[in-house]
Amino acid sequence: MKVAVYRKEHFNAAHRLHNPDWSDEKNEEVFGKCNNPHYHGHNYELIVKLVGEIDLQTGYVYDMKKLSDLIKEHVLRKFDHRNLNLDTDEFKNLNPSAENIAVVVWNILREKIDTKYELIIRLYETERNFVEYDGNGS
Repeated sequence: MKVAVYRKEHFNAAHRLHNPDWSDEKNEEVFGKCNNPHYHGHNYELIVKLVGEIDLQTGYVYDMKKLSDLIKEHVLRKFDHRNLNLDTDEFKNLNPSAENIAVVVWNILREKIDTKYELIIRLYETERNFVEYDGNGS
């Protein structure tokens, strides 16, 4: 019997969407105001979903305190109140789009969470814009 559990966290970060191989005009055309050379920020909402079997001894799929601690230590400490382009190794050479952030977060957490759990990352960049990544190409 598989059950999904969710943990929602929040972080604030600045970024600039920019492709250094393109002209300023092309970057402006594709990324618009998100290409601001002085960066811009978002209040991201991160939802981490784990799917797994209920442990008969604990009644848990996964200890939510442990999940919260993992997210805080390995994601929020890296990205909260940071300029993703300038302050993080993960985005030195990777455009910090919502899509790429979700994949990076998934990769960070996948290393820390047993593969017996299905891991899905949902990242809200705004109230209306969000992405989801499950690591299985869907």
